[in-house]
Amino acid sequence: MHVFKAAVVGAGTMGGEIAQVVASAGLPVVLKDVKQEFVDQGLEKAREVTQGQLGGLVKKEKITQEQADQQLEETLGRIHGTTEYDGFGDVDFVIEAVPEKMDIKRSVFGELDVATPGHAILASNTSSLSISEMGEATSRPDKVVGFHFFYPASVMRLIEVVEGDLTSEEAMQAAANFAQAIRKQAIRCGEAPGFVVNRILNSSVSEVWRVQDEEGLDPKEIDKVIQESKAAPMGPFFLGDLLGLDTVLHVAEHLRDSYGDRFFVSPAMKELVEAGNLGQKTGKGFYEHG
Repeated sequence: MHVFKAAVVGAGTMGGEIAQVVASAGLPVVLKDVKQEFVDQGLEKAREVTQGQLGGLVKKEKITQEQADQQLEETLGRIHGTTEYDGFGDVDFVIEAVPEKMDIKRSVFGELDVATPGHAILASNTSSLSISEMGEATSRPDKVVGFHFFYPASVMRLIEVVEGDLTSEEAMQAAANFAQAIRKQAIRCGEAPGFVVNRILNSSVSEVWRVQDEEGLDPKEIDKVIQESKAAPMGPFFLGDLLGLDTVLHVAEHLRDSYGDRFFVSPAMKELVEAGNLGQKTGKGFYEHG
């Protein structure tokens, strides 16, 4: 199956970047959210990312500023922001990127089942939730897949293509082909808590959280040591702020509930989330964000 038009539902931290990735690959994409202000934020994120990419090419003298300006408008012109499902009648592939709460996702998938043509693949950017359960909210569970980007989506090349209980081989292959079309590297995986990457990543990060809690260490100092040692591009506490501490906490709790206490959940992170300090998107988390 060829994808001639795509859509993204949810214009938050990831949605705007995902729409930009699709548009920069030359495909038209609809970006939907429940409020116009959220749509506008997603469109602005797409603009920022595209400007940064093209600015780098100008600096390296690979293109001129005039060419960059033209490519910027062409890329952004492929993204149509909306608060309705009006533009979904001819889409071939939809990526859901709403908050990591199953009731919200099931509601969105039910709406997508009605708003999109029968051949369309319905994909979720979830980092840990059940694809099968989302598929149950539709009349086409065979066409529901996981399609998990990593942050920042405009930079990270990997996508986890996740198979639900009833996902067809045709849908899995179509999703893998679409990932390639938007210049990403797909890995196929089964429906296990955390899939592949988060299960591996959280098994190590949870030990960092455990040490911080048991020894009362400063999260910023831990991040500094990890970054300076080049063990990772950035420390887990700063990364959590960028991803959204509510999302990170949800994944951590899900993995602990699934695999046991070897997956530690940071009490400090839980306190921040309960206080409404979710990281970069609220201006404060483990760090202050201007």
